Amino acid sequence: MLAPVLVGAQPSVEPGAAKSRIVTVRDGRAVRTFVPDPGVIRSMVDRGVMEVALRPDVKSAWLSLVTTNDVVGVKVYTRSGAVAGTRLPVAAAVVEGLLEAGLPPERIVVWDKRVSDLQAAGYFELAERYGIRIEGSADAGYDPEKFYETALVGRLVWGDLEFGEEGEGVGRKSFVSRLITREVTKFISIAPLLNHYDAGVTGLLYSLSLGSVDNTFRFEASRAHLNTATPELYAMEILGDRVALNIVDALICQYQGERQSLLHYSSILNELRFSRDPLALDVMSIRELERQREKAELPARKPDMELYHNAGLLQIGEFDPRKVTVETVRLD
Repeated sequence: MLAPVLVGAQPSVEPGAAKSRIVTVRDGRAVRTFVPDPGVIRSMVDRGVMEVALRPDVKSAWLSLVTTNDVVGVKVYTRSGAVAGTRLPVAAAVVEGLLEAGLPPERIVVWDKRVSDLQAAGYFELAERYGIRIEGSADAGYDPEKFYETALVGRLVWGDLEFGEEGEGVGRKSFVSRLITREVTKFISIAPLLNHYDAGVTGLLYSLSLGSVDNTFRFEASRAHLNTATPELYAMEILGDRVALNIVDALICQYQGERQSLLHYSSILNELRFSRDPLALDVMSIRELERQREKAELPARKPDMELYHNAGLLQIGEFDPRKVTVETVRLD
């Protein structure tokens, strides 16, 4: 394997402490004037996957994470559009790696909650180019046998499984998409480095959890409920246990706004971050957002870390940055 080029100080790790590992791949050629370079990004994804998997080539690296019999769901975030959401070349590079590893195109599904968001962000191009599937979890419908239940009653909207129903207990369940319960067997989760005013970052925990179930307005209307529900959803066996790899698209960091592209509140970082630990990556992303706000001389705001503390209690990953090793690989 190519030896990593380590840049900058690494977080201290207490002797004998359990730790997570993050690989950051950086290439200053990746983005020019906010336009990603697909060829550079493919090299970054290949290197990141090999380093995380500790394998000498792309094929063996991917096959250590998934099998050719899996239906791999590449989870992206497109609600904020093509520039601020998961960038198309990053998802394309993942798809190309999976195809190189021998996965049949029909066993690769790039998905988000709504097909309309995927279409607006240009993702249908991937289906045409590679013969893979593009799906929306909400459009696939919801499985009445798989759900997350809480006493909090939601305001059901059209598309939710129980919309229009009445009776005791209606609105207390969030049902999991049939795309997940009946088709996808492994996830590759790719989240942008994008601010979120309640969750802190539109990150890996938020994107997969809220993107997989219905009746979510009851969580998003209250930070306290979001802090509890997001990690509990992710901890469901059918969700978090199936995640093979997490990637943070840190090519561009948008540190203000959350549902629209605001380039004047964005910094080009030219990085992709890889780990099997979604919590460690999300905590790292929140710290990065705070650094970028400080550099822009914006008013500091102390992030609410309760969601991520709760995720640590559920053993989803490592909450304490001191117990996380970060390896930085430079390709430029």
